[in-house]
Amino acid sequence: MSGAGSGWQAYPDAVDDHVDLPPVRPGRVVGVGAICDLRPQQADAADTQSSSVGEFVMLDDGRRVLLHQDRGFTLGRRSARAARPDADPVDEPRESVTRSVLTVVLPDDEETAEEHPWSWLADLARSRGLDVVADDLRALPYEVVLTDDVTRWLARG
Repeated sequence: MSGAGSGWQAYPDAVDDHVDLPPVRPGRVVGVGAICDLRPQQADAADTQSSSVGEFVMLDDGRRVLLHQDRGFTLGRRSARAARPDADPVDEPRESVTRSVLTVVLPDDEETAEEHPWSWLADLARSRGLDVVADDLRALPYEVVLTDDVTRWLARG
């Protein structure tokens, strides 16, 4: 059944994980991480903010090569502080967002043998033209990057 004319449309917070990312100029992979950015705010959700999360590899020339951006989560400004009301007003929400990022990049399937989807990430990196295997990624430092928009949103909280 076609969606044309049926009134069907994608859920506004849906993430399209079927984007084919183009190959990149080769380089040596020296790091891996996740990046968190803000999604457009819904008019009826003034106290919450949805975020998109993707993972990338860092190359020795400083380039970050996005592997996927198909994850995300929603937080309330106050929910991040509720756990520790005595915490620093900026640091605690930042730690909460970082924990959420690290949680959403984990495998959804509890039967997965890997604690992190290293094999899948290596496959994605190879599809972008990079020569890397899961064991290489597993041994690298993992960084969580919050965009400037996320940092500004946290500061307004």
